[in-house]
Amino acid sequence: MNLTPEQQELGRRNFLKAVATTPALAALGVAALTKGPLRGGPVRLGYVGLGGQGRVLLAQTDPAHATVPAICDVNPSRLQKADEVLAKAGMPPARHYDEWKTMLEKEDLEAVVLAVPLWLHAEVTAGCLEAGKHVLCEKMMAWDAEGCRRMQQAAKKTGRLLEIGYQRFYNPVYQAAYQGIVKTGGLGEVYHARLVWHRNGSWRRKEDPPSPDFDPSRWGYPTFDHLVNWRLYWQYSQGLMAELASHQVNIANWFFGASPEAVLGSGGVYRWKNEGREVPDHVYATFEYPGGITGTFSSGESNAFEERYEAFYGTKGTLIIRNENEAMLFAEGDGAARQTSIEAAPKGPGALLETSETKPLKTGRGPAKPAAKAAPTGGAAAISPSTYEINAFCSAIRSATALNCGPEKASHSASWTIAANEALKSGATVKIL
Repeated sequence: MNLTPEQQELGRRNFLKAVATTPALAALGVAALTKGPLRGGPVRLGYVGLGGQGRVLLAQTDPAHATVPAICDVNPSRLQKADEVLAKAGMPPARHYDEWKTMLEKEDLEAVVLAVPLWLHAEVTAGCLEAGKHVLCEKMMAWDAEGCRRMQQAAKKTGRLLEIGYQRFYNPVYQAAYQGIVKTGGLGEVYHARLVWHRNGSWRRKEDPPSPDFDPSRWGYPTFDHLVNWRLYWQYSQGLMAELASHQVNIANWFFGASPEAVLGSGGVYRWKNEGREVPDHVYATFEYPGGITGTFSSGESNAFEERYEAFYGTKGTLIIRNENEAMLFAEGDGAARQTSIEAAPKGPGALLETSETKPLKTGRGPAKPAAKAAPTGGAAAISPSTYEINAFCSAIRSATALNCGPEKASHSASWTIAANEALKSGATVKIL
């Protein structure tokens, strides 16, 4: 993507004008957290899996919505780091467990947040649901299709809530884009989406065992490296397609109102050949939706210039959401994006006028901060989409409010991921079931 600063500023202004009346824009402007559940008090959450993503979610937990009496991880050093997260957030210490089943037996929990390695999603999720707990499970849904079915069946049988952690569904930028532009037809007919997530560096993580006699085989890992770097091995992971692409494909499915029917993939271990990894460090996929719509995804670990973005190309305009916190909208012209404002509709929320007074939309990824007074167009402390997600999960438990990414929706991106990796390995186009 090659946009001048002037083009970027224009795109931001066009986007803000287009979504000016959407509820999601109001959430961005005032950055106000919704009040905690009124009936029943905060939800009692247990956390299972306190690696990097688990601690991110823990840090985003709003005490008005949830308390965290217990946490669980097989690695004692992760539990110690989680203690630091709780202390920094001003939350009381949590009791430690290394077995999730023991935690469920001993603690009076209402729900569990899971951020365990992918290969364990189905087992732990189904076990928690069957124990009567609601579950918020990190993406992607499960390692294979059978795991997805197991999770869906457990949720249906127990009547417990199951939410899959695709935080973009709770990001006001994406909500505003969908409500104010996509849903209103502001892009016209869209036949192509480009999804990009590029990085420069190895996926391998360096970490010392918590003690000289620590034995990871108890937890199903032959070595400590397999425990720490599970993402690099096929038996635990679905690679970049799962950890990165499934986020973006889920958004494309949402915006298109459909799921892909076939995918062609390629890739391999091209740069990091000597670190023992199995999953590719570069992947590429082309996927087909009904109605002649095509999506493309690319991810590589050799250059981060383009970073990450989703771009939707329509007959009337182009929508670009970059790094999950910045959106731009451009009128369709004779060529690439240029400095022409989108013509306004006569009236209504879809009007796409340029204004010199608006400012870029931003959301944060750090811990929730107290709400600050601000003008409707920006300036307030940003709130992480993960906080919105956890708050919504807790509110659904207390008040039966709707969730944005339940098992049916999440299973579609899981099916795509599994098919994309099959296509990558086989070199053939794979139909998505």
